[in-house]
Formats: sequence, structure tokens, C-alpha cells
Amino acid sequence: MAFLDNSGDIILDAVLTDTGRMRLARGDGSFKIAKFAFADDEVDYGNYNKNHVSGSAYYDLEILQTPILEAFTNNASSMKSKLLSISRTNLLYLPVIELNTLNAGNAMYTSKYFGVAVDSETEKHVGSGDSTAGITGQSLGDGWIMGATLDGGSFVRLDQGLDTTAISADNMLDADLVETQYIVEMDNRLGSLVSTTGTSAAVSFIDDDNIASYYLSLGTDNEFVTKNNIGSSGSGKESIAGPRGTTLKFKINASIDLNSSTFLFTELGSEYTIVSNGSVVYRFIDTTIRVTGATTGYRVDVPVRFVKYKSGP
Repeated sequence: MAFLDNSGDIILDAVLTDTGRMRLARGDGSFKIAKFAFADDEVDYGNYNKNHVSGSAYYDLEILQTPILEAFTNNASSMKSKLLSISRTNLLYLPVIELNTLNAGNAMYTSKYFGVAVDSETEKHVGSGDSTAGITGQSLGDGWIMGATLDGGSFVRLDQGLDTTAISADNMLDADLVETQYIVEMDNRLGSLVSTTGTSAAVSFIDDDNIASYYLSLGTDNEFVTKNNIGSSGSGKESIAGPRGTTLKFKINASIDLNSSTFLFTELGSEYTIVSNGSVVYRFIDTTIRVTGATTGYRVDVPVRFVKYKSGP
């Protein structure tokens, strides 16, 4: 990793992504650059100085001379804040994507993460139906995805739109501001993406870091992406205060490796103990699932903990 000297002339440093290099390596002559992106992760806009003694030409000088990281080929560590170009000049608010945790069905556990129970034994301990399984006092409540059976439990929901009360939620979001395609990236070793009804999403690509990318589109992947035209009457369960575009919903199916083995928990995770009617020990792996709007470039990182029961009552 290195910095580019940005104190003089503008320097363009471009690299191919993992996907781009894979397609170039095919050598069949079909490779062409169809998409590119810019980001401003290193820029601190607080350095804009409208009181500079030398005048307006120097207001943004410190920003323009900020050292910039060289381009990364690793998609997992680059471009968190992608730049968006909108030709319209009459916009007062830009669309965002927000994690909706206002409902019991899509709330995070203790407001920290979504827990994924990786096998049926773990599901008995973390699910709401513990008493029927003869395991009382060990339920961890809402925020748990049944990653083995996919039966009941919580799910992840993200809402898109204008998060402002200045424009009524009863208004329709302009078509060019509606997010129509989402890119979901997650560690393929740990799990896979499924709909709330258990339908598996098609993996578009798995890179050299075992990160699987899913491309989910409105109109094509209706079990994942839907329009969200609920007006102000539904605001109590909506994370977007103003006009709404689309909603993305999904569950996580734990991988066979996590379901049947403790190897990855030993290599990547740790353990914790819940003290309630005795001490219950769980193995866990913390990770994030990255959701990016393909239209707006807006990105949200969803915290996820994969959990496996080890011992206890």
C-alpha cells in the first residue's frame, strides 16, 4: 500500500478489479471496460476553508492536495464511499439505503448484529421456541436467523429512499432516484444468500478472497427486491422518513463447513458464555455483509455473527 503525491498535477491511477482481471485472463478478445467507479474515502471535506486569506481560489486547496491511496485490486478493502453523478441540479436530498431494525422480524440482537444459528442444536437454544424443545431460559430472542433450517427466525431488511421529513412519504420517489439493483457481498466460506421463503440466490462471482457477489434486481429477483410504496401510515415500521424506493430482504444459510465442523470457528472465531439457568458456551465468527446500490453507489455494512452451540444446559 502506498500514497500518491497529490501536491502537483492530477494523477490518474487505475487498476482492474478481481472480476476485471478474471475476464481479461480469458484471452478470448471479449474483454472491454464497461464500468468504472470513483471514490473519496480519503477526503475530509471539513478542510474546506471559506475564510482563507488568499481568496476563493484557495478555499478547497487543502482538499485538492490531500494524499490519496493508490488504487487497490482487492475489492474487499477499497472504495467504501463511491461517487455518484446526477445531472439534475434541483435535488435537495440524495437517496440513501438504511438498515431497517424497527420490527421484531428484522431487529438485530441487542442492536449489535444479526446472529446466524449454524445448526439445529444451536437453533434450539437461540430461537423463540426453546420451551417446546425442553430448553428453558436460554432463548436469546429477536435478531436470530435460523441458518440451518431457515424455519422462522429473523431476516435482514434494507430500505431505500429519501430519509427526510421535509418531503412527505406519501410522495412517489422520482424514477431516476430509485435503486433497482443491489450488489450483496459476503464470505462464501461462512454462508450463502437466500430469500425469506428459502429460495437460494444465484452467485454471480466468487473472487480470490472467497467473497461471493450476488446481483439482485427489481423485477428479476422479486423474492429479494420489491417496491416500497407504503406512505406515512406505515412510518412506524419504516426506516426511511420520506419518499421510498425499494426494499431488499434476505436470510443467510449457514455453510456446510460451519454446520458440520468446528474448523473455521477455531481458525477465525472465538467463544463466549451466556449465563442463564447455567452456563452455555457458544463458538462464533464475526463478519459483515456488504450491500451496495448499483444505481446510487450507496453502501451499507451489515454486522453478522455466525454462532455454534458448544456446551451447557
